[in-house]
Amino acid sequence: MAVPWCEPCDRFWNPSSITPHGTCPTCGQTVETPPAQSPDTRQKVPWHFWLAITAAGIYLAWRAIQGIALLF
Repeated sequence: MAVPWCEPCDRFWNPSSITPHGTCPTCGQTVETPPAQSPDTRQKVPWHFWLAITAAGIYLAWRAIQGIALLF
């Protein structure tokens, strides 16, 4: 994928900030060919993210059990 750089504006654009047609929002020049929209192009969430979420959930559940035990 090409870097979305607009020569007339002399500016780098993030892929999410260019128009859906692949043009510069300021001057309208084409800066990138828009990617093909297909449902298979979604990125997966990395496995270590789910590991961190699970570990945080277990930790918070344990702290909740300890907090309730302190009440009695």
